[in-house]
Amino acid sequence: MTPLEGIELTSVILSLTFLILLIRENKWCWPFGIVSSILTIYVVYQYKLYSEAVLYIYYVLIGIYGWYVWNNRSKEKLQVKTWSWMTHIPILVIGSILSYLLGLFFLTQTDAERSYVDSTTTIFSFIASYMEAHKIFSSWIFWIFINGTSIWLYYDRGLMMYAVMMVIYFGVSIYGLLDWGKKSGAFLNSQ
Repeated sequence: MTPLEGIELTSVILSLTFLILLIRENKWCWPFGIVSSILTIYVVYQYKLYSEAVLYIYYVLIGIYGWYVWNNRSKEKLQVKTWSWMTHIPILVIGSILSYLLGLFFLTQTDAERSYVDSTTTIFSFIASYMEAHKIFSSWIFWIFINGTSIWLYYDRGLMMYAVMMVIYFGVSIYGLLDWGKKSGAFLNSQ
């Protein structure tokens, strides 16, 4: 195993720990996510996935923010919430436009690989991470699509451990959707 593969493996283990703790709504998920993200920045940069590197810088910041939000709420537990479908329309439109613009930038200004796919998973991961920090139920729907696409992206770039991690994330995202859906009543309410 090369040193870069060792960093990748460590990051994957920490990422999976983050995800398990997140689903359990354990605030200690955030430090695991922060450290994993720092390691991943180095790895994806080496593979010329620059949007992913930007994304993982954001994950460090959203990890700090999530840690703050989950630690500074009132005495009662932060509840899973739902957003109306109308709230999602501008998010999807703006996210699509930003994905295109970021992809175009990396395609024309760098030697990035798979710039449009990379930028789309990046932009929508920004959105889903923010939603996740606020326990918005539909964040899991975003993650199902993001993780499904990321399986191919990482496989295509030869990052096999990350590709396997995304397969696990994909499955766990379905579980998170079902679990948070029950907690929020989203499957009973049609908003």
